[in-house]
Amino acid sequence: MAVAVSLERTDREITELYQRHVDTVYRVCYSYMKNRADTEDMVQDTFIKLISSGVCFQSTEHEKAWLIVTASNLCKNALRHWWRRRENIDDYTDLGREDSPPDTVMEAITKLPVIYKDVVYLYYYEGYTTPEIADMLSCSQSTIRNRLMRARNLLKTMLGGEFDEPKRNTQSL
Repeated sequence: MAVAVSLERTDREITELYQRHVDTVYRVCYSYMKNRADTEDMVQDTFIKLISSGVCFQSTEHEKAWLIVTASNLCKNALRHWWRRRENIDDYTDLGREDSPPDTVMEAITKLPVIYKDVVYLYYYEGYTTPEIADMLSCSQSTIRNRLMRARNLLKTMLGGEFDEPKRNTQSL
């Protein structure tokens, strides 16, 4: 699949793209990084990658999907980096909690294995269908459905059997 490349993206276009998708990219990055500072770094890296890539998008859904997959990949790469594995979790116990009250379901989702976390987030929080997610993640639709089922079971166990599925965002459907 050939991707059209535009090397001239104006400041206004970048600002509009950023304002349209920064909240989504932040949520994706936070689900991986689990703290504000690293999340903000990954959001910044995602938009820098957007600016330097010069990718032309077919629609706002295409740009949103590209940003989600890119943010996800950048976070995975950062977490695999050698210096990340040498950090001690005790170094972070003094950091303050986020300003908003904790969302227990989202906290449980962030603890899921990566293959389930991505699918749950894309399905419930971003409102993508299983065929769209399968296309984004380059796997079959049945794999996506199986991952959703397994993730629901894990979440039910993690939350003590009291898992109410998050309301699915269907704005974009």
